[in-house]
Amino acid sequence: MGVCGVAMGNAAILAKSLGHEVSGSDSGIYAPMSGVLQKSGIRLFDGYDPTRLESLSPDLVVIGNALSRGNPEVEWLLAKRRIPYTSLPAFLGDTLLKNRLNIVVTGTHGKTTTSALAAALLRASGRNPGYFIGGIPLDLPGGATCGDPADPFVIEGDEYDSAFFDKRSKFIHYRPNLLIINNLEFDHGDIFRDLADVQRSFDHLLRLVPGDGFVLANGDDPNLKNLVPVSWTNTFFVGEGPENDLRIVDYGSEGEETIFSLKWKGRLWGRVSWKLHGRFNARNAAMAALAAALAIHPEDPTRLALSPFAAMRGVKRRQEILHESEDLVVIEDFGHHPTAISGTLEALAGRYPGYRLAACFEARSNTARSSVFQEEFCQALGLAQSVFVGPVHRASKMSAELALDTAKLGIELRQKGVEATAFEDNSKLLDAARDLCGRVGRAKLALCFFSNGSFDGVMKSLVNDLQKVKST
Repeated sequence: MGVCGVAMGNAAILAKSLGHEVSGSDSGIYAPMSGVLQKSGIRLFDGYDPTRLESLSPDLVVIGNALSRGNPEVEWLLAKRRIPYTSLPAFLGDTLLKNRLNIVVTGTHGKTTTSALAAALLRASGRNPGYFIGGIPLDLPGGATCGDPADPFVIEGDEYDSAFFDKRSKFIHYRPNLLIINNLEFDHGDIFRDLADVQRSFDHLLRLVPGDGFVLANGDDPNLKNLVPVSWTNTFFVGEGPENDLRIVDYGSEGEETIFSLKWKGRLWGRVSWKLHGRFNARNAAMAALAAALAIHPEDPTRLALSPFAAMRGVKRRQEILHESEDLVVIEDFGHHPTAISGTLEALAGRYPGYRLAACFEARSNTARSSVFQEEFCQALGLAQSVFVGPVHRASKMSAELALDTAKLGIELRQKGVEATAFEDNSKLLDAARDLCGRVGRAKLALCFFSNGSFDGVMKSLVNDLQKVKST
């Protein structure tokens, strides 16, 4: 139920590959997942109908996180109690992950990229890992596969809740042998009360790592200090500081590439030169490398070759170039948390020296829409020279006191010397972005859209306009 979501759709495809007969329902059978599901032989139903569910009489119903009380199929399941049901994370834990060596990648930022990199490294090492990734990886055949049961399974471990009937974090179900905690900050304000509440969920997860397993933690993150190390398993720290077991050193740029070295226990492991930018991506790479290495070479992680990084591209919607010409580049980024936005803007400043840096921001996630990061968004977006702030997504669903004040954000950015405008309508933001791109003759421009959604089609419309101009 809710089969057209990326995670649910990938889970349905994996269930089909395991030999199950699979069908799915959703409120609107929409692309791109609908086409992929149909090609996989999965029967799709438009809308929710309890009489249809009763006639199908499945052995198990997997209920997506987007569904809640009031859904007619949910209400029928709860009332009749004839058919067992479960959440997506529990289904994965009880089937795919039950007897695997699981690499569970967690943290507020970088989960998708780190998971994709770890799976790609394992494949480059001749293994056939399973993986389940909540995005579109550019270095893998798809977002999910069972792989060889004898090889590791890499899964992105989200701290968001599992289902309307299971408010535990998804990652609690994932049976980690090797756990990555990339970083930890307050997020998902609709689920967690504060940072301590988030830390509590991670503490529960740490208790599931077996004695012969591994925890890889960001040694530079102060929010992890009270969580790790733990006494019951092996803990290694990753970061730039001298106290880390795996260190990122000599970070810099060389043309269009980023370069850095990895040192394991004081010994040089290797040099990385690749096309992903930002110190946060260097840490993603370090985490992925150590996880993959410990999974297959625990006696000496440095046996894993780092050379495959040179050809890796990461994940779609992470610093993804939508349009590029001599004086203008338009970029899309999934960033919707102040730390992610600031890290990306710092990376883009290094990638495009001499360019005017502009940011278009859509407050779309539950936390971004709230006022909890009002000051932090100002600091993060203040790294750009021009900022366009769109209206808060579904602002009518929030009280004015609890919502991000975009007008105030624009004022405070202008007080910092940033050319900033807050718009009440994204169509007006699109007009302003077109005008800004039309002035690139005077200075080079790097324009980055930050959103975990579609930005009301603004990105697509702008790029279409620019492509038409380029073709003429």
